[in-house]
Amino acid sequence: MTLNEALRLAIPRLKAANIDDPAKDARLLLAHATGISPNRLTLHLNDSLDTQAAGRFDTALQAREARQPLSQITGHRLFWGRPFRVTRDVLDPRPETEILVAAALERPFTKLLDLGTGSGCILLSCLLDRPTSHGIGVDISDPALAVARDNAATLGCTTATFLQSHWCQNVQGCFDLILSNPPYIAAAEMRGLSPEVRLWEPQHALTPGGDGLDAYRILARQTPAHLAPGGRLLVEIGPTQAHMVTGLFAEHGLTRIITLQDFDGRDRVIQAEKPL
Repeated sequence: MTLNEALRLAIPRLKAANIDDPAKDARLLLAHATGISPNRLTLHLNDSLDTQAAGRFDTALQAREARQPLSQITGHRLFWGRPFRVTRDVLDPRPETEILVAAALERPFTKLLDLGTGSGCILLSCLLDRPTSHGIGVDISDPALAVARDNAATLGCTTATFLQSHWCQNVQGCFDLILSNPPYIAAAEMRGLSPEVRLWEPQHALTPGGDGLDAYRILARQTPAHLAPGGRLLVEIGPTQAHMVTGLFAEHGLTRIITLQDFDGRDRVIQAEKPL
């Protein structure tokens, strides 16, 4: 069997599993199974598919049919132009989160705190683009921190350290930039998520339960004490939460609060500052 024949058989399988783009996913899984770069797969479609690669491809297809995210199957996701290792212990880095990174990099910083760091994609993206800065990635999950440390080592980021903590509980010192992509999905919204998210990503990183705002309530209370005067707090939000999160931050003395939109024009990031 050639790679092209294997690909033609795989696409209907993924289509039957209601995968949004079965042709694209089949190609990426075939590239992963054969060890061929996705952008060179076309050059090899007439090659024979050996037995071991065929087995890997079938295993990958079965996982995708079960709606496991592509990034978990291949083991990585591209974010801010860099490959990040992804497992079931961390959120799959999403393009809209790059809005948070872009906003963070608009102004200089020297000390960065990333609360709920997960894969470390936000922290490491910022530090690698600002190599004279230092940062701490905080997460309550030790398995997530292991993924973040591995990403830091793989990407060659030596200015990041990692800390197990429930938000700021074990954090010491002040920072001129604090970032967070906290769990913000309301309990009632969970059933509407895609199977890839609902069944395969860590629930504690998706939802705090209730109205989805508990993490922001904690951040509003805890982060001002760890912000240097003039320091910034940037958080990702759900598209309906800007008004409520803005109010929480204002109640705890943060000022110059603005809302940033994502590529689709939806509210995505809140930026606030500690007064000088």
